[in-house]
Amino acid sequence: MIQISSYLYEKGLVPGKSGNISIRYKKDEFERIAVTPSGLSLKSLAEKDIVIVDMEENKVYDDNKTPTSELLMHLNIYKTREDVNAVIHTHSPIATGFAFAGEKIEKIEGFGPINDKFIPYVEYYNPGSVELAEAVSKGLEKSDVVILKKHGIVSVGKNLDEASLLSEFIEESAKTQFVKRVLMSNRL
Repeated sequence: MIQISSYLYEKGLVPGKSGNISIRYKKDEFERIAVTPSGLSLKSLAEKDIVIVDMEENKVYDDNKTPTSELLMHLNIYKTREDVNAVIHTHSPIATGFAFAGEKIEKIEGFGPINDKFIPYVEYYNPGSVELAEAVSKGLEKSDVVILKKHGIVSVGKNLDEASLLSEFIEESAKTQFVKRVLMSNRL
């Protein structure tokens, strides 16, 4: 988690104190979620900062750390997708710009089979809300990435490496489409 947090920050996908990450694992026959804390930049995340919770939002260790305000979203995704062991929520600038503008991001080569032309959108709900958690987990039932209107991006994978590569690919796809639109508009 520390390496991926630094990587996402260095790539500009989680500027400032934005974004959050979690992984699911088993310990003593119980599912646990390691999640980034609230109010801390992923730039300087340390092992001592990671919060461990169970699937019912209970902290496993009694400490003063507060999990991300998006914890419920992460838990709902894990409950919906048994194949997912990592969740990454970014605020990457170009893809998030598309999200604020209500513009769709096309799926391009590199996504694997393209069954739908666009990355699915989730309507805007307040960050940390039950409504957002439910909408995101529903949006991820048939996709490994969703765009949160006026908010950011959520990508999932079987591990953090897979989810982070998808987060990076979404931003690069948005950049490519932005450049394409600018160049095409100059032809008019």
